[in-house]
Amino acid sequence: MTCYLVNTTAETKARQTTALDRLSRMLADGTVAVVISSTGAIAFKGMGLGASAVADLAGNGLADVCVYRRLLASNSPGLRRAIAKAEVYAGRKVNEQAIASGQHSHDGGMSWSKH
Repeated sequence: MTCYLVNTTAETKARQTTALDRLSRMLADGTVAVVISSTGAIAFKGMGLGASAVADLAGNGLADVCVYRRLLASNSPGLRRAIAKAEVYAGRKVNEQAIASGQHSHDGGMSWSKH
């Protein structure tokens, strides 16, 4: 999955934007959380019953790292708050090198890989 597909259709871009906006709102209201791995990589974890925004991301071709970068670029207050909370909970900071190396989770932070 890539963040910015070169030859995407307008429909695909619209679906990605809708899923990203939904996740941003869910981060702001606390129904989706950020999880930090032991190396500092991040993943998003749905916490509420209606928290299918995380599944929407994968279905629309967006990986956690892509969403993180897009929300970080937009200076999302919900993301900043969720990261601060996750850093306190995990006892470590987000590590940009771990994120850049491709470490990710497909299951909300239960397991991590670089495949």
